[in-house]
Amino acid sequence: MTAPDISVVICVYTEDRWEDILAAVASVGAQSHPALETLLVVDHNAALLDRLAAEYKEAQYKEPGGPVRVLPNAGPRGLSAGRNTGVAASGGEVIAFLDDDAVAERDWLRRFAEGYADPRVLAVGGRTEPVWASGRRPAWFPEEFDWVVGCTYRGLPPGRVRVRNVLGGNASFRRAAFEVAGGFATGIGRDGDRRPLGCEETELCIRLSRARPDAVLLIDDRAVIHHRVPEARERFAYFRTRTYAEGLSKALVARSVGAAKGLESERRYATRVLPAGIVRGLRDALFARPGGAGRAGAIVAGVLGAAGGYAVGSVRARRGGTRFAVPPVEVGG
Repeated sequence: MTAPDISVVICVYTEDRWEDILAAVASVGAQSHPALETLLVVDHNAALLDRLAAEYKEAQYKEPGGPVRVLPNAGPRGLSAGRNTGVAASGGEVIAFLDDDAVAERDWLRRFAEGYADPRVLAVGGRTEPVWASGRRPAWFPEEFDWVVGCTYRGLPPGRVRVRNVLGGNASFRRAAFEVAGGFATGIGRDGDRRPLGCEETELCIRLSRARPDAVLLIDDRAVIHHRVPEARERFAYFRTRTYAEGLSKALVARSVGAAKGLESERRYATRVLPAGIVRGLRDALFARPGGAGRAGAIVAGVLGAAGGYAVGSVRARRGGTRFAVPPVEVGG
């Protein structure tokens, strides 16, 4: 079976990440499985749009790499609409998404392509490793909560495995997924520097599985990217804010697809993975290992923060105060 053409979409919004954006694009250009194209979708920032357009005006990469195309977000402000813009403008059979502050390892797209050898596979995600600005993981920061900084967390199964949903900063979808399920929901995910919401990829994956019950969604931990974690996100204040925001987002997802499906993976995580993490932290504290008590405490704080956000989000959703929309996507190709 011929390997699929893959378009790569990188959504960007701030000039503060200029060097990161250039590094992300360069990592796509160095792939062992060449990208068909790289699409930089700029989220309502005219200065950044012009600067990137000038940077890549003559950048018609020779194979491997494909051209770099710069285009504005055609929808409302936010990551979901930016991704939908990229999907609509792309030409590949598969559309991969890379965070603007991450770099992909050389075989990232090759591992994705291998997953699509099975025609039932409609999505393939990968493993995201943190790159801490301080040079090392904060001693108090539990690996079970690496999703707080957009990375793969302890508790996910290893290898190439079937999952409920992929993680958005390192993911790919077959074009057919958007044809049958629509695009990323707007009003649910990230919006620049506002409260760090999420779960837009979770909601899409659940909706996709409902539309295509035979669909297979995979994570392959050999498809690796390295995601920069700025110092501000190494602090407990961000940890607390992000876990609360995740609870708000989960409430929206549960309202949309039902709590049974919307919280299916979270139940195992909360009842098995997190208690084991607390025990490990307390054991480390008992043996005077650095950060053990802090990690155990952070897990408890994270659970309480997410639960509080979920409670508030559920009330808002019932009252109709928080809404999101699932737009149809006119897929390119």
